[in-house]
Amino acid sequence: MTVMTLTEQVRAPQAEDRVERERVVVIGGGPAGLAVAAVLKSKQIDALVLDRAASIGASWMAHYDRLHLHTVRWLSHLPGLRLPRGEGKWVARDAVVRYLQNYAEHHALRVRLATTATSVRREGSVWKVETNDGSVSADAVVIATGHNDEPVMPEWAGMAGFAGELQHSSAYRSGLPYAGKDVLVVGAGNSGAEIAVDLVEHHARNVWLSVRTPPNILRRDLAGLPTQAIGILVRKLPVSVVDKIAGVTQRLTVGDLSKYGMPRPERGVYTRVRHDDRIPILDVGLIGALKRGEIEVVPAVESFDGSEVVLLGGKCVVPEAVIAATGFRRHLQDLVGHLGVLDASGTPVFNGATTDPRHPDLYFLGYSNPLSGNLRELGIDARRIARAIDTRSTDRPN
Repeated sequence: MTVMTLTEQVRAPQAEDRVERERVVVIGGGPAGLAVAAVLKSKQIDALVLDRAASIGASWMAHYDRLHLHTVRWLSHLPGLRLPRGEGKWVARDAVVRYLQNYAEHHALRVRLATTATSVRREGSVWKVETNDGSVSADAVVIATGHNDEPVMPEWAGMAGFAGELQHSSAYRSGLPYAGKDVLVVGAGNSGAEIAVDLVEHHARNVWLSVRTPPNILRRDLAGLPTQAIGILVRKLPVSVVDKIAGVTQRLTVGDLSKYGMPRPERGVYTRVRHDDRIPILDVGLIGALKRGEIEVVPAVESFDGSEVVLLGGKCVVPEAVIAATGFRRHLQDLVGHLGVLDASGTPVFNGATTDPRHPDLYFLGYSNPLSGNLRELGIDARRIARAIDTRSTDRPN
């Protein structure tokens, strides 16, 4: 089959050019899927990438307007192509989209868009991937659909009768429509923190940030040194040691935010990364907004009552809009749940080049939250997976 151009990728494949047998199928055309396909291509293995979106980078384009990478540009590129220096130190959302599109074109990757993989199962010595447009057999499958596949909206009592606007953060684009309004942001992760800051910068009247579990907050860089670089240096140290280093750093550079309403975190930075799958907030304005009184921290949401939102402890706020930055689920159960490769939370038990002994040649990429930066680690794991697939291909009898 000939290499598809970006314009050809947009259409669904026709019956006459549908690929029925591949050496490798990659499910997911985001950074992880593109990275592993590019490294495989360098080893003369031309993988087929399947993605449900209509264009490369669509999931990134769907993020809010002010989004920038929280990892520094020179530590955030994928294998075989660097992010352009002209994109600055902290790369903007639209630049990431351009980069991903250029990346696929630069490596001449075969990306079949508008194609949703629905199940993966073993048939004899090969894997069969069922899609909305037929099935594809492959010697190896890499699943790289990412962390943020399906928005999670809590089911609060009374939410159906809420008089104001209620939406998940995945639908949020800009604080511009909320100028002069009272807004409650639920969730103190990086998205919730940045959306709250965006609302302040667009002159929302009151911004409340609802916090259930107090987050760890770090400066995005320290005297010009990106926090990500520090994460790379310490990531192999014991969890308790990293917690102590991060704790000292927080005290010196962030200070005590409890007097501004943000409770002290109960668990250390690396403990939360390793055991709770929660990375710290990398500050893009939250600390300053808290200290200036522009964002008020309030307890977790308990229920809705007409125009009021009832918080833990009984306090109520009356927002005109509620934005739920309450995360995503990986949504892998339908795809591979029957294989027994997911834990109770739906996360793959194996990630990177390590595979389940019961299911050889099935790989998962991009389902961890590394302290050293997601895009950087994707590239490292992509190389390991490609090496494993290449070795397996060499050993496999013709």
